[in-house]
Amino acid sequence: MVKQERAARTRQALVRAAAEVFAHDGFGVASLNSISQKAGVSNGALHFHFESKQTLARAVQDEAAAAVRTIAAPARAGGPEPLQRLIDATHTLMGRLDRDVVVRAGFELAGGSPSRDGAADLRGQWQGWVEEVLKDAEREGVLAEGVSAADAAVAVVAATVGFERLGASDRRWMSAATIGQFWDLLLPRLASAETLGRLVPGGTPGTGPGRT
Repeated sequence: MVKQERAARTRQALVRAAAEVFAHDGFGVASLNSISQKAGVSNGALHFHFESKQTLARAVQDEAAAAVRTIAAPARAGGPEPLQRLIDATHTLMGRLDRDVVVRAGFELAGGSPSRDGAADLRGQWQGWVEEVLKDAEREGVLAEGVSAADAAVAVVAATVGFERLGASDRRWMSAATIGQFWDLLLPRLASAETLGRLVPGGTPGTGPGRT
């Protein structure tokens, strides 16, 4: 049990160190030696857990994908207002990207390098969830007249992926203020008049824990 716990801690340290190196240097420049040094383990320990830089990158992406699923899970559970669930999940995702290097590196790896076999498609995962929630909104009749779920998904996905990409070099793009401004601008066009007054563009209390 002690050995298993130690191995799990070492693996987690390597994943986080890899994320930090990938985010700072890029996948192409990053070396296994720099990753092992940052994790504080030997090269032998690294190779025990990961056979290559590609397998480390996949581990980073898989952990980031798990975080996205965690963000989407409560929103998938349903509630009185699908558009508020979408707003809240957007704030939570951007907050996680801002403060969690593994999630940030996972998205950068997904978009900045050739696809690795079996690697999670993080942006595709997010897109699918946005489309699902907006279809709920369409079925419930809370979208503005003339707005389809498909058209709304294009706007939301394009904007949020843009915030994620821009936020890699300037964290202000992922701030709660920026995301709130986006929803302030979009909601009058997106939501029905009856729904608009019930929505909180800045996210409901407790959204995006750890945000400043």
